[in-house]
Amino acid sequence: MSTPHNQAQVGEIAQTVLMPGDPLRAKFLAETYLEDVHQFNAVRNMLGYTGTYKGKKVSIMGSGMGQPSIGIYSHELFSQYGVEAIIRIGSCGALIENVHLRDVIIAQGACTDSNFAHQFELPGTYSAISSYDLLEKAVTHAKEKNVNYHVGNIIASDIFYHFDQGTTQKWASMGCLGVEMESYALFATAARLGKKALTLLTVSDSLVTDEQTTPEEREKTFTAMMEIALEIA
Repeated sequence: MSTPHNQAQVGEIAQTVLMPGDPLRAKFLAETYLEDVHQFNAVRNMLGYTGTYKGKKVSIMGSGMGQPSIGIYSHELFSQYGVEAIIRIGSCGALIENVHLRDVIIAQGACTDSNFAHQFELPGTYSAISSYDLLEKAVTHAKEKNVNYHVGNIIASDIFYHFDQGTTQKWASMGCLGVEMESYALFATAARLGKKALTLLTVSDSLVTDEQTTPEEREKTFTAMMEIALEIA
């Protein structure tokens, strides 16, 4: 069985999927960390791979950028391929001063400026949170690896180039640690379908200090986040 976005057949994808936004990061991860790797998807160049890590079956697949894109791929993985957990591994911009380049943020929850949850016709505002058991395991492994990590809330925004220059400061004033573009949709989709989800983010740039990493660094050097995700998969 395939979908309009995924050519995999049932059984080709593991119950846990690591999901970077960049499909080339998925390729790098699979080739670097997995054994017996099999590519299961190339539709729209959204590369997906399955292999083993320390003897456990794991899949890695790109999600693309933004909440509509991860909403599509996560929904199909959960509802049509028997996936039980998705761990997003991505990059983010730091919103507060004590979150530094290459620190890892373990997202406890995600705020949003998106209308993604409108589809659920809820009589209020939905708070999208990660799965606690995955979060707890991630914190344990981050401590064991002596990773500089932070646990807290993030903002998943639909807008990359925002004309309101004060927006990020407003979210920071509410305690949001970083800004990215996918996690609210992932957490909401997982909740609606009775599945598990977590987001691990490496800080690629700071909206406080204007420091930033290079595109190549974002693709290939955020290994601490990747290794934590693989350990809890």
